Amino acid sequence: MTRFALCSLCALCALWLSFFVPPAHAGQPEAVGELKTHVTVYEDTLVQIARKYNLGFIELRAANQGIDPWMPGADVELALPTMHIIPDAPREGIVINLPEMRLYAYVTPGEPPVTHPIGVGRVGLSTPVGRTTVARKKIGPVWRPTDRMREEDPKLPEQIGPGSDNPMGTHALYLGWPEYAVHGTNKPFGIGRRSSSGCIRLYPEDIVTLFDQVEEGTPVTVVDQPVKVAWVGDNLYMEAHTSLAQADLMEQEGMVDSYEFTGNDMARLMAEAGEFAGYIDWPSVRRVVRERKGFPEIVATRPGAEQQSAEPVLPSEEESESDPS
Repeated sequence: MTRFALCSLCALCALWLSFFVPPAHAGQPEAVGELKTHVTVYEDTLVQIARKYNLGFIELRAANQGIDPWMPGADVELALPTMHIIPDAPREGIVINLPEMRLYAYVTPGEPPVTHPIGVGRVGLSTPVGRTTVARKKIGPVWRPTDRMREEDPKLPEQIGPGSDNPMGTHALYLGWPEYAVHGTNKPFGIGRRSSSGCIRLYPEDIVTLFDQVEEGTPVTVVDQPVKVAWVGDNLYMEAHTSLAQADLMEQEGMVDSYEFTGNDMARLMAEAGEFAGYIDWPSVRRVVRERKGFPEIVATRPGAEQQSAEPVLPSEEESESDPS
């Protein structure tokens, strides 16, 4: 494919998608937070650091690939993925992005969402995608294992009341989906992992805060968006997380070995780029998607901006044969 043909294809995709994709949220921020760093001391582990900065384990490990998560050593500068592109979803109530393992809550009208890391359903016990509501709230929930859980572990009791042994922690927001809730945990090291039976887990301190901010009837939207894209100023940022299928490998090995870039990912990128699709830096897109570091990185700059040349960056003819575009 020639450069001219590729550029034309990008422009046509952006024009076609403009008829089907809602416009950006005018006047509202497209990202929250800012990137930070942390210099370790000898006793640090990624689990401890993640909780200190309201991050999940996998997202912190993904941002620092090649670092030993249990013994990073002293005086190591870690990247903290504390800037987040807001998911492409209705900006109301609670929004949960499963592969990102993060919850966004719109608790103050006109203000950016507050955000917390979460634990989600493990393999075979996935959290559903779609729309529901907070059906009821409960302080001191009672945990009742399902029949499946008791078949797997006959020693489980029929129920566990409030207390330190309760897997649901101290507070719960029960959803309109039967057997699903947003709740705390008595095992905070599971936050930022595929660790639950399908429910959404938060750090003990985060669920207390969220519980007080959310009312019954609050809408809840659950999405599956490993790749997010947004303009922040004159720069187009892309943020790529492990897909749910890749999450366990990132947790165990600290890297992924497969390249996943779906049609939905491409549609979101092209729609967001719009008329500036010809300025997408495709090598950067490929790197971001391959590495899955989980924090926003620049993949295009509007013409005339100081950060980057106004000349569009396109893949070579040789590269275009395997390029996701």
